[in-house]
Amino acid sequence: MEKEITMTDRFDCDNCKESLYGRKYIQSNDSPYCIPCYDTLFSNTCDECKELIGHDARELFYEDRHYHEHCFRCFRCDRSLADEPFTSQDDALLCNDCYCNEFSSKCVACDKIVMPGTRKLEYAGSTWHEGCFICHSCSQPIGSKSFIPDKDEHYCVACYEDKFAPRCTRCKKTLTKGGVTYRDEPWHKECFVCTSCKTQLAGQHFTSRDDSPYCLKCFGNLYAKKCEACSKPITGFGGGKYISFEDRQWHQPCFTCSQCSVSLVGAGFFPDGDRILCRDCHTSL
Repeated sequence: MEKEITMTDRFDCDNCKESLYGRKYIQSNDSPYCIPCYDTLFSNTCDECKELIGHDARELFYEDRHYHEHCFRCFRCDRSLADEPFTSQDDALLCNDCYCNEFSSKCVACDKIVMPGTRKLEYAGSTWHEGCFICHSCSQPIGSKSFIPDKDEHYCVACYEDKFAPRCTRCKKTLTKGGVTYRDEPWHKECFVCTSCKTQLAGQHFTSRDDSPYCLKCFGNLYAKKCEACSKPITGFGGGKYISFEDRQWHQPCFTCSQCSVSLVGAGFFPDGDRILCRDCHTSL
């Protein structure tokens, strides 16, 4: 508090004991002090210039440090920080621009500073503004969604699958997981079915005709030759053996004498019209 003294009683500075009549003074802890004594006793020292901060000077305070207003400046560009946002780095005061230029990372997409406190994305040692980290294909921001890198490009999952994932030979849709390969072509498991009955063939024995896959049952019914004896298909699958004579075929167990039913496998036989006979039955005719 400062005021003019006009009293006739004795009124002295509590420190230097000089009269305060007609002088400005400051009251502190119920004691009056002349201005020079007050500044010497109570003023803080500027952390920058090391001089006292007088009672009539604007004083700025930051982390137990005191500054004259004109000393509170950016360590790099000397810009006043009195009414500006700032940051402290290793006890040096820096304006936001200098701090960002020196310590903040740059967005690899737009080459601009990623300001402290702004949303950003970091991947493989690089930094992006959130809005700059976009899918290389659809150009939509990826944000916190899953993505797939490809060299220096990044794709959202949908675009990557559309662009790079293999497509099913049958339905032409992308295969995101699993699937089977037939003739070096990819198929969904549910799409790889018998051409005739549509039964799924994944994990099953199958064969093909004209590049089309068939289950064994359908292939036998449609294309296999029929056994002369039992009329069932002769497929040869599963190690089954068969006998062929002229334009007729038999399952090996079915190749028996038409009269006595003895097996003719590995033995001589005699055709008799549609019949085949063993040596004994043929001799007895």
